[in-house]
Amino acid sequence: MSIFSSILHKIFPSATAASAAPGTAPAAAPAGSTAAPAASGSPALAQGDVEAILTELAAKKGGGGNWKTSIVDLLKMLDLDSSLTARKELAQELNVHAGEHGSAEQNIALSEAVWQQLAQNGGKVPDSLKS
Repeated sequence: MSIFSSILHKIFPSATAASAAPGTAPAAAPAGSTAAPAASGSPALAQGDVEAILTELAAKKGGGGNWKTSIVDLLKMLDLDSSLTARKELAQELNVHAGEHGSAEQNIALSEAVWQQLAQNGGKVPDSLKS
């Protein structure tokens, strides 16, 4: 499982990858569901408020550090590997090429890329987190 897929799974545990073949419509969401249709091959996310979900998780975990701007704190709060190796893999996955691996510049760019990807995949992410 990719690092970003792991992030999605931790934020939206019920999210599943769309299995529609290119050119076919994604499967309909169950009645009463708030799942948004996603592009082929992209996970279908519930239209949940990502910031609210993570704020609640942070409160349960005693704060969660600076998860809104720190990719390391976000990964730790989600109980995911925050090592340099994991962040290098995430950078490759999200096509982030800012600064040296492990630098503040790259970590900030990774954080922004994660928020943008969450939004692009149907999550509600405030503009303040995407830039």
